[in-house]
Amino acid sequence: MNVAGIDVSAKTVTLVISRDERTGKPREFKNTPAGHATLRNRLRKAHVSRVCLEATGLYHLDLALALEDAGLPLMVINPKAAKRFAEAFQTRTKTDAVDAAVLAQFALRMPFTPWQRPDDLALAIRACARRIAALDKLRTQTKNQLHAAQLTAMTPDFLIASLQQTVAFLDDHIEHLRQQARDLIATNEARRHAFDLLITVTGIADASAIQLLGELLVLPDDMQAKQWVAMAGLDPRQHQSGSSIDKKPRISNAGNRYLRLALYMPALSAARHDPNVRAYYRHLIEDRGLKKLQALCAVMRKLLLAIHAMLKTQNPFDSSRFYTPTETAA
Repeated sequence: MNVAGIDVSAKTVTLVISRDERTGKPREFKNTPAGHATLRNRLRKAHVSRVCLEATGLYHLDLALALEDAGLPLMVINPKAAKRFAEAFQTRTKTDAVDAAVLAQFALRMPFTPWQRPDDLALAIRACARRIAALDKLRTQTKNQLHAAQLTAMTPDFLIASLQQTVAFLDDHIEHLRQQARDLIATNEARRHAFDLLITVTGIADASAIQLLGELLVLPDDMQAKQWVAMAGLDPRQHQSGSSIDKKPRISNAGNRYLRLALYMPALSAARHDPNVRAYYRHLIEDRGLKKLQALCAVMRKLLLAIHAMLKTQNPFDSSRFYTPTETAA
């Protein structure tokens, strides 16, 4: 039986095919639609009967959809299962090629469990949310151009009028797509309830809730809160080498930029208007010496953890549990 393991990263995917338990050489492809097409062709030519991926939040989903659409038998496993399987094989080296080979062995030796793709509604909401994000970025750029144009008397009136019309068009189009997203969410009781829970968070209104749902609904149900944080790129990374280099931890910024973007404004609003979130934000700056942007990223991370707990327990946001300042004796 020919099986394949694929290790997925942000920019590349590494493929290892095992034929009759003999592991082949690793091959690398770009993690793009064109790279996915080349990878699919390679799997077909090798007559692969099973493909195994590890769930990596954002990075694996588009590839998994492309493989399933091509009719390739696919299993997507939890990172913990992959780690424990590698430990059982006493794998000591960790590289993309080694990880792909381990996944190929998993496909060969473990029972095949077909991947359950996110439902069409979740994918539709994500597509709508991402289109809104792209248009919102374009609107900001156009507004900046309009502001610059209005600062000089040399700009023709027709050019300013054109920029104003573009901004108005984008405003209308974004609002139209948001209404379409609301309508999609309203067709499903579970999605509607998740939306209602999100808007209980200080700083999250309809616009942010749509963006957040677009990214969160497509994630595996068994993903833990820490995996959400890592997938969003909000996990701290330590940079230390020898005795001379010991930098402060920084967020990785390697994950889902759409999710980080969706969390930014809610975190900023909550840090200004929610007493408990503001206390946490001030604590990070005044007591722990973080810069404002670093503190805001920490608020984003903690908000994401709170959202994970809310959706799991089906309870609304309780800011009193977000942060409680420790009182000290005078």
